[in-house]
Amino acid sequence: MAGAAVLRSLRILRPRTLATSGRFLHLGECVLFPASCVLYPPWRSSPARSLQVCSALCAGHNKWSKVKNIKGPKDMARCKMFMKFALLIKVAVKEGGTNPGMNVNLANVLEQCRSKNMPKTSIEAAIKTATKPGSQLTYEARGPGGCMLLIEVLTDNRTGTNHEIKRLLSKNGGMISDGVRHNFIRKGVVVVPGQNVSTDRALELAIEAGAEDVQESEDEEEQPILKFICDMVETSKLRASLGKLGLEIASAGLEFVPRISLSLSEDQLEAALMLVEALSDCPDVVQVWDNIQADS
Repeated sequence: MAGAAVLRSLRILRPRTLATSGRFLHLGECVLFPASCVLYPPWRSSPARSLQVCSALCAGHNKWSKVKNIKGPKDMARCKMFMKFALLIKVAVKEGGTNPGMNVNLANVLEQCRSKNMPKTSIEAAIKTATKPGSQLTYEARGPGGCMLLIEVLTDNRTGTNHEIKRLLSKNGGMISDGVRHNFIRKGVVVVPGQNVSTDRALELAIEAGAEDVQESEDEEEQPILKFICDMVETSKLRASLGKLGLEIASAGLEFVPRISLSLSEDQLEAALMLVEALSDCPDVVQVWDNIQADS
């Protein structure tokens, strides 16, 4: 629009100057004046700078080019995280009901959701839809290097999910393997930030709080965390004890803890982590538990 307006003004001021080869330029055509060609508007006696009027030269700054490279991936990661939280809520509701006061696992999941700023409407929607028909399944599998995996799934399409899990396993060096679950035991796990906490101090805190064990690990942002492990029914008590000791609680809930961990070579570890990531990205997968040794 701006280019067309300039052309109309120039036609009125200097109609012969804009004529080329015996014709006038049409609206929208690009006018590139040579250096020797100058325009003298009637209100000026000094030479004016030559003009370039072309739609391609009037394009504005592309704001989205920066947004899609920075904001896009972060939004995608948040979306995936909220989807997983929604699945965790549904599983907790199916196991213990919709009342957080009577369902400790649900209360812990809801606290994690709020700490990550999950929208209240999304939380309420997940609780509401948790009563709809759906199958809660656990697949037993082995991955690269013989590592063991428990794949927790919530789906309304068992056939489709079964096919997708087997496809992902086959594509990434894994397979369905019965008997894997015997290597895991369900425990209560309380997670606290691990910055500035030595191994000796972590053991002292575990003894003081009444935990069975404490493990060093990393969260999804590769920040150090400490996992205090206890019997399932002692989860709330352990959480309260750690809080009294001045520790910040990141999360608390039930997890499948391996009885025996497995150390992998660097190549095996890389392949195993690729398999775990591929399974975790599946929309119907709630969580993937493994027995890969943390310090491998």
